[in-house]
Amino acid sequence: MGRSKWFSAENDAPEMGSETDYFKPRAKIGYRKTFFNNMNNGNNGSLDQQFAGMSFNDKNYNRAPPSRYIPPHLRGRPSGGGASNGWSDWNNAGNDRDYQRGGGWNSSYSDRSGGQHRSSNFYDRGSYGGGGYRNRQNEGYQRRDDSYGYWKEGVHHVGNRNPRTEKDLFGSSEDVDRQHTGINFEKYDAIPVEASGDGCPEPVTTFTTPPLDAHLISNIELARYAVPTPVQKYSIPIVGAGRDLMACAQTGSGKTGGFLFPVLSELFLKGPIAEDTRSRKAHPSVLILAPTRELVSQIYDEAKKFAYRSWVRPAVAYGGADIGAQLRQIDRGCDLLVATPGRLVDLIERARVSLSNIKYLVLDEADRMLDMGFEPQIRRIVEQEDMPGVQGRVTLMFSATFPRDIQYLARDFLKDYIFLSVGRVGSTSENITQKVEYVEDEDKRSVLLDILHSTEVPGLTLIFVETKRMADCLSDYLLGSNFPATSIHGDRTQRERERALDSFRTGRTPIMVATAVAARGLDIANVSHVISYDLPTDIDDYVHRIGRTGRAGNTGLATAFFNRNNKNIVNDFIDILKEANQEVPGFLESIAREARSFSGRGRGGRGRGGGGFGGRDYRKFNNGGGDYYRGGGNDGFYGGGYTNYPPSGGGRPPSRDAPMQYQNKTSWF
Repeated sequence: MGRSKWFSAENDAPEMGSETDYFKPRAKIGYRKTFFNNMNNGNNGSLDQQFAGMSFNDKNYNRAPPSRYIPPHLRGRPSGGGASNGWSDWNNAGNDRDYQRGGGWNSSYSDRSGGQHRSSNFYDRGSYGGGGYRNRQNEGYQRRDDSYGYWKEGVHHVGNRNPRTEKDLFGSSEDVDRQHTGINFEKYDAIPVEASGDGCPEPVTTFTTPPLDAHLISNIELARYAVPTPVQKYSIPIVGAGRDLMACAQTGSGKTGGFLFPVLSELFLKGPIAEDTRSRKAHPSVLILAPTRELVSQIYDEAKKFAYRSWVRPAVAYGGADIGAQLRQIDRGCDLLVATPGRLVDLIERARVSLSNIKYLVLDEADRMLDMGFEPQIRRIVEQEDMPGVQGRVTLMFSATFPRDIQYLARDFLKDYIFLSVGRVGSTSENITQKVEYVEDEDKRSVLLDILHSTEVPGLTLIFVETKRMADCLSDYLLGSNFPATSIHGDRTQRERERALDSFRTGRTPIMVATAVAARGLDIANVSHVISYDLPTDIDDYVHRIGRTGRAGNTGLATAFFNRNNKNIVNDFIDILKEANQEVPGFLESIAREARSFSGRGRGGRGRGGGGFGGRDYRKFNNGGGDYYRGGGNDGFYGGGYTNYPPSGGGRPPSRDAPMQYQNKTSWF
């Protein structure tokens, strides 16, 4: 708009100076007053009439206090009780807008804070739960988001229900991706369970209070968990009694709920530990360590479900993602932290997380973390930081397999623990039908296409390969063959991996080619077929791979491409098939005989009966009269086993200097 509409030749006041002078900040108010005086003294009657009622130059003019902002859809309505700060009317908008259905600020907060998605970031929207200087008992926050609970004066105040949030977290009863029981779920009661240790509590048979908190049971019902799985039946009373636990269970048997249910229940009942509110550090009460980003994210999603409407604020930290966003989430509330070891060490070094309030330490897939080289970070976190000692916390280890060295490691981290073995430890589920095809490497692609064309099994197909390059190449080959496929491996960015998983999980691309990064711990519903395009060199990895199907009592199909290049695992492979009552092809027996004849040592491999899968409690056995944690007299780290550190008897402690060269290497994650 041109300046001529405001300044004409005859009406322009000479004392105002040039037009540029008018906009100089040093005298803005004075020029504005002069401008209006000159306009009123001039011949512009229309402007004079327009400004007649505006007494800007009146010395007795008293400016009215600024009124609060009223959203357009509320203008012209009653004030709703005259709340001075405007929050009352703002929250009352819930009756008029869809996003307010669940109650006020909660459902619409993300729309006004940068557009974060409402469903996946429910607990990312801020809270006054844990996190050091954030005050859990701040009631003002509850007015803005009444679906958050809080702890005050020894009482757990549960938040109000939010239908939209419940749909985002738990899905609908018709959503196949949120089902937690399968057609063979009732057969879990027939699975043998071995619990060893002094004073092992009796198992529970239902989700009841006691021993579980009533609010946790309501969340379990929202998640449509009908009855506890065998591992949950034992873990709930064991953790409730304050005992440490080492649990081995079949894949897909509810290990995540096995530690989340009892831990969250105890937090709901007992509340947080008092902390220094002046500190910027987060002081979580629960620390859950897992080896991979995908498994950490999965555990975090489950924690959000069962912490819904409670005072507990879950947070997540893993490598490959923006640490700034993770720090902001931790600052908003961190009572339960799920993390990879490397990223947690980074947060500790940044002085943003303190472990001094840890009540519960959970190591999920502990054997995998050691396989990936995380032992230095784990030992630093547990033994060298400010975490309470073994007597001051409850420690839980969960995995589908527990090799002997992991049980040795348990002596350093656990106290008087209960060893829980559910089913055939380190074996596969009978719900999975296993088929083995003899396929040479050059024929694998054509055989794979034949299987995909002929399959009549509905659901998702997961294909495992050994290399990242093969994952991308095979995915492109399937796309070129008109099969919707995606791939996931360690070289893809975190965003690419999350997109691939989401596309696979929702069925947009029902075929996913993966390396071992997706083999362990991931709970992807409706995976009906797992194909081992490349067999691993370790039979444990095969167990975890096919465990992606047949989960929670559902049936599944696993197909393996086998040839003589895989003869190093043939004996263990045969044992796996026999233990699950599966058919053993004749070519496997033939290759096994060839392997035994070639080795000249009777039986190759480590053998299934030797305890390589951690299927028994080694506290029951004594190697040659010495300390059974020393592996028959060796001195620990470099002698073939772990020492009994801190030393409880004779013998030297492990060299603490030798591993230290690795303990500060936080870039391994």
